[in-house]
Amino acid sequence: MSTVIAITNQKGGVGKTTTSCSLACGLAMNHKRVLAVDLDPQGNLGFSLGLEIESCATIYEVFKGTATLQEAIRSSKYCDVISSNILLSSAELEFTGKQRECMLKNILSTVAGYYDYIIIDTPPALNILTVNAYAAANFLIIPMVPEILSLLGVSQIKDTINTVRSSVNPDLVVLGILLNKYNARTLLSREVKEMAQNIAAQIGTTVFNTHIRSSVSVAEAPAQGESLLDYAPRSNPAIDYKALVAEVLERIKLRKI
Repeated sequence: MSTVIAITNQKGGVGKTTTSCSLACGLAMNHKRVLAVDLDPQGNLGFSLGLEIESCATIYEVFKGTATLQEAIRSSKYCDVISSNILLSSAELEFTGKQRECMLKNILSTVAGYYDYIIIDTPPALNILTVNAYAAANFLIIPMVPEILSLLGVSQIKDTINTVRSSVNPDLVVLGILLNKYNARTLLSREVKEMAQNIAAQIGTTVFNTHIRSSVSVAEAPAQGESLLDYAPRSNPAIDYKALVAEVLERIKLRKI
């Protein structure tokens, strides 16, 4: 069965897509079979993985039933991808059936035996798309940047996690909080890290030992349709993301023992 990991934070600009892309590519480089799913209507994950996102069926068409999952899955240089586009932003109003929280879970169950890992990039909101990701996931990774507003976004996720656990996914586990754009030399980064550790304890998890440092290569890589791990493999964030992949694999292994 696939291990499903959702990357989530209702705050934008915290590195969800970069983390989703780097994690998917890093797992693929570790010889894992990976499917990346873009649940963000901005469609940045597919673009970052080098897809022509305007010319293929998306997760929106799969939800609508106008395309099959197999028609929506595209191969990239790194892994298989299901892309998204702005049409998905209507999901809150358009999908109103009784099982709407489990649409993604039911869809992904048909390929659960084929992929080792399924990585889900979520929108910067707590809406029906986010709930679908939580319902389908085994694990959540919560990226945040060393800013107070980002910390508030993490704190507000707690209620959604508890709601999903009490309804459609009692086994949902928060694998860890990931500090992004981290600079250990600044007082703010150190203070936010300490507060993040307190919030992590409240939701039954910890802050990852790996912190992701900043670099201009993070912004440059998507423009080239390449993974950061390929585009700038010696850059600080690429080195950090490779370490994160190893830490994620180790944490999941310990959870399964």
